[in-house]
Amino acid sequence: MNKARLILSLATASLWYRRRVLTLVCLTLTLSVTLLLGIQYLRTEIRQSFTSTISGTDLIVGARSGQLNLLLYTLFHIGDATNNIRWSTYQSMAEDSRIDWLIPISLGDSYRGYRVVSTNDQFLAHFQYGSGKPLTLTNGHWFQDLFDVVIGAGVARDLGHTLYDPLVLSHGGGRTSFSKHGDLPFRVSGILAPTGTPVDRAVYISLEAMEAMHVGWESGVAIPGRTLSADKARERNFTPEAITAVFIGLDRPILTFQLQRELNQHSTEPLSAILPGVALSELWRMMGQFENALLGISGFVVLTSLVGLIAVLLTLQAQRRREVAVLRATGASPGLIAALYTIECVGLAVASCGLALILGAGAVSGFGPWLLEHYGLQVQLRPLREEEWLLLGAVPLASLAVSAIPALNTWRASRRQGFGSPEPD
Repeated sequence: MNKARLILSLATASLWYRRRVLTLVCLTLTLSVTLLLGIQYLRTEIRQSFTSTISGTDLIVGARSGQLNLLLYTLFHIGDATNNIRWSTYQSMAEDSRIDWLIPISLGDSYRGYRVVSTNDQFLAHFQYGSGKPLTLTNGHWFQDLFDVVIGAGVARDLGHTLYDPLVLSHGGGRTSFSKHGDLPFRVSGILAPTGTPVDRAVYISLEAMEAMHVGWESGVAIPGRTLSADKARERNFTPEAITAVFIGLDRPILTFQLQRELNQHSTEPLSAILPGVALSELWRMMGQFENALLGISGFVVLTSLVGLIAVLLTLQAQRRREVAVLRATGASPGLIAALYTIECVGLAVASCGLALILGAGAVSGFGPWLLEHYGLQVQLRPLREEEWLLLGAVPLASLAVSAIPALNTWRASRRQGFGSPEPD
């Protein structure tokens, strides 16, 4: 016990004596560990946010296409549907006793680069994200008038829209469109709360409004005299002939695979029914190589910092000959002197890990709301997971390994020096 206290006191005194140089080394190592831990933390949080883009939906049904293509255009608003599905098919699904609720959506138009999604009240009532979180409105209300529009939080933030602002939607899904539905302007009736999902970057109108907009647009452009005014449109009832896709929630999720098989073998038209969780996992696996590359780069940065620590200790070793000679003259063994280097090196690594935890926690707390608001990324402060603790613990172990080089050199030098008086400089 006394020997351990002696070693610790000597190591502490040595670190304090060289605090200026070693503080810079500790800062470099702290930033490296923060980068390593931060990338692992972010990839875990982003993956959780990614896989929680949709929750509580058992099936997504659309026209026959690949699983990822159907997921991308219905959920992430990337790409276009290969075809639509008939309204009669949707009605037959609604009559199925196994289905608890359905959310129809139609795509095709845009607003200043943001996808326009036409749907009904079921979207607000049943669409969930994260761990079963429902959609909420921060301002206004859902559709009440035919030309009411509800915008996502990202659209409101990026374009500076508030309640009752007029919107003119564009025909087609491109970022730039020369065909606009200028004769039927919409009005912002509500703004959705931030979700950290593609919901934030979309514009929502009713299915009836989508039909009203396209009266007279059968050829792809507006035919003069065939389009409707807002007042005439309000006097008519519109029923879609086709929709793009349907989100389905089952009364008993155990029947999901049975219903999926039946829909994939639908007799009246070719359909694809996918499980969103499975499709999201497949999409994430395709992206996994990029996150592994980032983690590898951050690990290389930590390794570089440890090499720098070795270089500093070896440089200081030449300046510690008098100190080593005094310790040997007072009876310190070569092993004890070598242990000082190991303790100093590991102590710096442990201190860097502690500072990295504090720095990382502060960064997550400070930038978490900003990331959600500006980039839709849900990054929240939470306890470290097992793999993150393993990465953090690997840093002191690596420092223990690299400290063997200066420790071995010191051990050899102190044995040659013996118990004589200090060597002159």
